[in-house]
Amino acid sequence: MDKQTFSGDTVAPQSEMPAPEAAPRRGFAIALMIISSAALSFGGLILRNIGEADAWQINFYRSLALIMAVALILVFQYRGAAVSQIRKVGRAGLWASFLIAAAGIGFIQAINNTTVANTMFTLSAIPFITAALARVFLNEALKPVTLYAMIAAAIGVTVMVADGFGIGSGYGNIMALGTACCFAGFTVIVRSNRHIDMLPTLMISGLMIAAVAFIMRFDDLGITFKDMMLCFLWGGVLSGFGNGMFIVASRHLVAAELTLFMLLEFALAPLWVWLLIAEAPTIWALAGGALVITSVTVRALIELKGTGRRLRRGRPSPL
Repeated sequence: MDKQTFSGDTVAPQSEMPAPEAAPRRGFAIALMIISSAALSFGGLILRNIGEADAWQINFYRSLALIMAVALILVFQYRGAAVSQIRKVGRAGLWASFLIAAAGIGFIQAINNTTVANTMFTLSAIPFITAALARVFLNEALKPVTLYAMIAAAIGVTVMVADGFGIGSGYGNIMALGTACCFAGFTVIVRSNRHIDMLPTLMISGLMIAAVAFIMRFDDLGITFKDMMLCFLWGGVLSGFGNGMFIVASRHLVAAELTLFMLLEFALAPLWVWLLIAEAPTIWALAGGALVITSVTVRALIELKGTGRRLRRGRPSPL
């Protein structure tokens, strides 16, 4: 999971409502969201197929690929102004980069120490963690439906964490929860700095991860060609360009729509490892995950219904 809003693993949209001029691009944005979420869902499967590289080696090469991919996107988007665009992220961007770097490291630790299903189901609670942090740091009001959904999601996450301790994967579940908190913190920073393009934070976070991984494994960074290609596929193609597509799509869709489409990643990731390598979640993990995903889905659908009413009352409909 790498997305930037989560709304997340991902950059929050520039506004809660799509601009009227964005309407012709909504279909294109929806297609990008589906492709992005489906692509990012293969991360767990790729990690399970890496044969010999350890977590720090994976972090190092995956980050190098992410850095190159985001650099290409920035050069394509800003041409000669790419470097100045990176500088514009400022102190807020550095804090955001730190959080997304911590989330990236925690994500691999989580999957290496628990099932892909437990990790992804826990990450699906990111919208609610974000809402809680936004209430504290941005003074954003919590609607009753969001509060009830947060309580239900918290119960689901608790069930999965407790189940993890019961089967010896408690550390992985705790790391998944820490990853979700870091992603949520990243999202809050992005939402409070909507005037800044935070895409460069992906590249800066990649540099941070690569630096930490180099310090941890500078004496042994040699891995097999197969493992290196899988790291570059994950970091460069899936994470780099997948998140790039998400950022473009987020400019034309409302937050609830983004949340619903992002559920594809959380639902598909466990499915791939179950179908292709027979990694099945426990019954309790499925129960907790189902509670979290249902909470997110219901909350997003209610929000979409409210958005539709507001559009009919006077705002131009994007449909």
